[in-house]
Amino acid sequence: MKCKISRNAAKVLQAELDKPEHEGKFLRIYVTHSHGDHAHYGLGIDDQSDKDVLVDTDSGIQVLLEKDNEFLDGVRVDYFYSPEEGFAVTNPTKGNHGDH
Repeated sequence: MKCKISRNAAKVLQAELDKPEHEGKFLRIYVTHSHGDHAHYGLGIDDQSDKDVLVDTDSGIQVLLEKDNEFLDGVRVDYFYSPEEGFAVTNPTKGNHGDH
């Protein structure tokens, strides 16, 4: 499975992962709901379970993804400062380029 984290997102996520209360935990990307041929995503900090695969990213952040969930393979995390500050999680490989 593949995952891409933009430079802006990696900076914000790494600051959160470096907090003492998150020691030994990983970033989790999960499907909040899916319909048709695409899904909507969420982010969290979590422990690895036997249902997960741990994916290395080129940003240096390891990500937990649910095994065999096709909507998670190829997911991308961005962080935008405008027009509204926050994360955007999409999966361009599945035709999901943002909320609709």
